Amino acid sequence: MYIKEPYFTKVFKPFIFVLALVPVFILAWSFYSKNLGANPLEAMTHQTGDWALRFLLISLLVSPLKRLLGWNQLTRCRRILGLYAFFYASLHFITYLWLDQFFVWEDILHDIVNRPFITVGMLAYLLLIPLAITSAKFMIRLLKKKWIQLHKLAYVLPILGIVHYWWLVKSNIYEPVLYAVILLIIFIARFICTLKKNTIGQTCE
Repeated sequence: MYIKEPYFTKVFKPFIFVLALVPVFILAWSFYSKNLGANPLEAMTHQTGDWALRFLLISLLVSPLKRLLGWNQLTRCRRILGLYAFFYASLHFITYLWLDQFFVWEDILHDIVNRPFITVGMLAYLLLIPLAITSAKFMIRLLKKKWIQLHKLAYVLPILGIVHYWWLVKSNIYEPVLYAVILLIIFIARFICTLKKNTIGQTCE
Protein backbone atom coordinates (compact mmCIF):
# COMPACT_ATOMS: atom_id res chain seq x y z
CA MET A 1 0.00 0.00 0.00
CA TYR A 2 1.34 3.42 -0.92
CA ILE A 3 -0.01 6.81 0.06
CA LYS A 4 0.88 9.79 -2.06
CA GLU A 5 3.60 11.96 -0.54
CA PRO A 6 1.58 15.23 -0.31
CA TYR A 7 -1.21 13.44 1.58
CA PHE A 8 1.25 11.66 3.85
CA THR A 9 3.23 14.82 4.64
CA LYS A 10 0.37 17.31 4.91
CA VAL A 11 -2.35 15.15 6.45
CA PHE A 12 -1.26 11.86 8.00
CA LYS A 13 1.89 12.92 9.85
CA PRO A 14 0.28 16.08 11.31
CA PHE A 15 -2.71 13.92 12.34
CA ILE A 16 -0.40 11.53 14.24
CA PHE A 17 1.40 14.49 15.81
CA VAL A 18 -1.84 16.06 17.10
CA LEU A 19 -3.40 12.75 18.12
CA ALA A 20 -0.39 11.94 20.29
CA LEU A 21 -0.96 15.18 22.22
CA VAL A 22 -4.51 14.24 23.19
CA PRO A 23 -3.53 12.38 26.40
CA VAL A 24 -1.63 15.36 27.80
CA PHE A 25 -4.53 17.71 27.02
CA ILE A 26 -6.96 15.34 28.73
CA LEU A 27 -4.63 15.14 31.73
CA ALA A 28 -4.28 18.93 31.89
CA TRP A 29 -8.05 19.40 31.68
CA SER A 30 -8.63 16.76 34.36
CA PHE A 31 -6.16 18.54 36.61
CA TYR A 32 -7.78 21.92 35.94
CA SER A 33 -11.27 20.57 36.59
CA LYS A 34 -10.07 18.69 39.69
CA ASN A 35 -11.11 15.38 38.21
CA LEU A 36 -8.01 13.32 38.98
CA GLY A 37 -9.41 11.56 42.04
CA ALA A 38 -8.34 11.64 45.65
CA ASN A 39 -4.63 11.62 44.79
CA PRO A 40 -4.00 13.89 41.76
CA LEU A 41 -0.23 13.55 42.02
CA GLU A 42 -0.40 9.78 41.83
CA ALA A 43 -2.81 9.97 38.89
CA MET A 44 -0.54 12.38 36.99
CA THR A 45 2.54 10.28 37.67
CA HIS A 46 0.87 7.05 36.60
CA GLN A 47 -0.79 8.44 33.48
CA THR A 48 2.37 10.08 32.13
CA GLY A 49 4.32 6.89 32.81
CA ASP A 50 1.64 4.77 31.15
CA TRP A 51 1.72 6.86 28.00
CA ALA A 52 5.50 6.81 27.84
CA LEU A 53 5.41 3.01 27.88
CA ARG A 54 2.51 2.88 25.41
CA PHE A 55 4.34 5.05 22.90
CA LEU A 56 7.46 2.92 23.25
CA LEU A 57 5.38 -0.15 22.41
CA ILE A 58 3.54 1.60 19.58
CA SER A 59 6.85 2.67 18.04
CA LEU A 60 8.01 -0.96 18.11
CA LEU A 61 4.76 -2.04 16.45
CA VAL A 62 5.57 0.02 13.37
CA SER A 63 7.71 -2.62 11.66
CA PRO A 64 5.27 -5.55 12.17
CA LEU A 65 2.36 -3.37 11.06
CA LYS A 66 4.29 -2.19 8.02
CA ARG A 67 4.79 -5.80 6.95
CA LEU A 68 1.18 -6.71 7.73
CA LEU A 69 -0.32 -3.73 5.89
CA GLY A 70 2.35 -3.39 3.22
CA TRP A 71 2.58 0.32 4.06
CA ASN A 72 6.27 1.20 3.77
CA GLN A 73 5.74 4.86 4.68
CA LEU A 74 4.58 3.83 8.12
CA THR A 75 8.22 3.58 9.20
CA ARG A 76 8.48 7.34 8.83
CA CYS A 77 6.12 7.75 11.79
CA ARG A 78 8.44 5.83 14.09
CA ARG A 79 10.54 8.90 14.93
CA ILE A 80 7.46 10.91 15.97
CA LEU A 81 6.21 8.05 18.15
CA GLY A 82 9.61 7.59 19.77
CA LEU A 83 9.90 11.29 20.53
CA TYR A 84 6.46 11.25 22.10
CA ALA A 85 7.60 8.35 24.29
CA PHE A 86 10.45 10.61 25.43
CA PHE A 87 8.03 13.53 25.90
CA TYR A 88 5.71 11.58 28.20
CA ALA A 89 8.65 9.97 29.99
CA SER A 90 10.01 13.48 30.64
CA LEU A 91 6.65 14.59 32.04
CA HIS A 92 6.68 11.48 34.24
CA PHE A 93 10.22 12.25 35.38
CA ILE A 94 9.54 15.95 36.05
CA THR A 95 6.36 15.11 37.96
CA TYR A 96 8.40 12.88 40.24
CA LEU A 97 11.25 15.37 40.71
CA TRP A 98 9.10 18.45 41.17
CA LEU A 99 5.68 17.58 42.54
CA ASP A 100 6.64 14.45 44.44
CA GLN A 101 10.15 15.19 45.72
CA PHE A 102 10.23 19.02 45.37
CA PHE A 103 13.78 18.77 43.97
CA VAL A 104 15.14 17.57 47.31
CA TRP A 105 18.12 15.79 45.80
CA GLU A 106 19.05 13.93 48.97
CA ASP A 107 15.61 12.27 49.03
CA ILE A 108 15.76 11.59 45.31
CA LEU A 109 19.16 9.91 45.63
CA HIS A 110 17.85 7.87 48.57
CA ASP A 111 14.93 6.71 46.39
CA ILE A 112 17.21 5.76 43.51
CA VAL A 113 19.46 3.69 45.77
CA ASN A 114 16.85 2.09 48.02
CA ARG A 115 13.71 1.68 45.89
CA PRO A 116 14.33 -0.75 43.02
CA PHE A 117 11.42 0.44 40.88
CA ILE A 118 12.81 3.98 41.02
CA THR A 119 16.28 2.66 40.12
CA VAL A 120 14.97 0.84 37.04
CA GLY A 121 12.78 3.77 36.01
CA MET A 122 15.67 6.20 36.27
CA LEU A 123 17.89 3.88 34.23
CA ALA A 124 15.21 3.60 31.54
CA TYR A 125 14.88 7.38 31.30
CA LEU A 126 18.64 7.92 31.11
CA LEU A 127 18.87 5.38 28.27
CA LEU A 128 15.99 7.07 26.46
CA ILE A 129 17.78 10.43 26.37
CA PRO A 130 20.48 9.48 23.81
CA LEU A 131 17.81 7.94 21.57
CA ALA A 132 15.86 11.19 21.58
CA ILE A 133 18.99 13.29 20.98
CA THR A 134 20.10 11.15 18.02
CA SER A 135 16.67 10.86 16.37
CA ALA A 136 17.33 13.64 13.84
CA LYS A 137 18.22 12.67 10.28
CA PHE A 138 21.64 14.34 10.39
CA MET A 139 22.52 12.18 13.43
CA ILE A 140 21.65 9.06 11.42
CA ARG A 141 24.05 10.20 8.70
CA LEU A 142 26.69 11.16 11.24
CA LEU A 143 26.63 7.99 13.34
CA LYS A 144 25.88 5.51 10.51
CA LYS A 145 26.22 1.93 11.86
CA LYS A 146 26.69 3.20 15.40
CA TRP A 147 23.23 4.77 15.16
CA ILE A 148 21.69 1.37 14.44
CA GLN A 149 23.53 -0.19 17.36
CA LEU A 150 22.50 2.63 19.69
CA HIS A 151 18.84 2.46 18.71
CA LYS A 152 18.65 -1.22 19.50
CA LEU A 153 18.10 0.13 23.02
CA ALA A 154 14.54 0.73 21.85
CA TYR A 155 13.96 -2.98 22.52
CA VAL A 156 15.46 -2.80 26.01
CA LEU A 157 13.56 0.26 27.20
CA PRO A 158 10.07 -1.29 27.21
CA ILE A 159 11.42 -4.19 29.27
CA LEU A 160 12.78 -1.75 31.84
CA GLY A 161 9.52 0.21 31.73
CA ILE A 162 7.45 -2.90 32.37
CA VAL A 163 9.73 -3.98 35.24
CA HIS A 164 9.47 -0.45 36.69
CA TYR A 165 5.68 -0.61 36.48
CA TRP A 166 5.47 -4.19 37.81
CA TRP A 167 7.59 -3.42 40.86
CA LEU A 168 5.61 -0.24 41.47
CA VAL A 169 2.15 -1.83 41.57
CA LYS A 170 3.35 -5.02 43.32
CA SER A 171 0.06 -6.93 43.62
CA ASN A 172 -2.22 -5.33 41.00
CA ILE A 173 -0.16 -6.49 38.04
CA TYR A 174 -2.85 -6.70 35.34
CA GLU A 175 -1.59 -3.73 33.28
CA PRO A 176 2.15 -4.53 33.40
CA VAL A 177 1.34 -8.13 32.46
CA LEU A 178 -0.74 -6.87 29.52
CA TYR A 179 2.15 -4.68 28.36
CA ALA A 180 4.54 -7.62 28.77
CA VAL A 181 2.32 -9.80 26.56
CA ILE A 182 2.17 -7.08 23.89
CA LEU A 183 5.95 -6.73 23.99
CA LEU A 184 6.35 -10.51 23.70
CA ILE A 185 4.13 -10.52 20.61
CA ILE A 186 6.25 -7.74 19.11
CA PHE A 187 9.44 -9.70 19.80
CA ILE A 188 7.93 -12.84 18.22
CA ALA A 189 6.88 -10.84 15.14
CA ARG A 190 10.38 -9.37 14.93
CA PHE A 191 11.92 -12.85 15.22
CA ILE A 192 9.72 -14.22 12.44
CA CYS A 193 10.60 -11.21 10.30
CA THR A 194 14.31 -11.84 10.88
CA LEU A 195 13.91 -15.47 9.84
CA LYS A 196 12.22 -14.38 6.62
CA LYS A 197 14.96 -11.85 6.01
CA ASN A 198 17.61 -14.54 6.34
CA THR A 199 15.78 -17.04 4.14
CA ILE A 200 14.27 -14.97 1.34
CA GLY A 201 16.03 -11.64 1.70
CA GLN A 202 13.09 -9.64 2.97
CA THR A 203 13.74 -6.66 5.18
CA CYS A 204 12.44 -6.14 8.73
CA GLU A 205 12.91 -2.42 8.88
